[in-house]
Amino acid sequence: MISCEKAALICNKTQYREATFWEKIKLKMHLLMCKTCSAFTKKNTELTALCEKANLHSLSEGEKIKMKQQLKEKI
Repeated sequence: MISCEKAALICNKTQYREATFWEKIKLKMHLLMCKTCSAFTKKNTELTALCEKANLHSLSEGEKIKMKQQLKEKI
């Protein structure tokens, strides 16, 4: 059986669709035994769904550079 720490890592990878088939199987087995990790996974899934629903976007590298330059000019 995997540790809770490893289960949390796999849970996060699953949210970003980066977990392998075997990692998902190991996580499912762990979640059957560990209520704490099961609750964490549920909350993590809810958070991911809310972020996707909010349609959040991050700045591109070009936008970040431009913003830094603008901040330097104001100082």
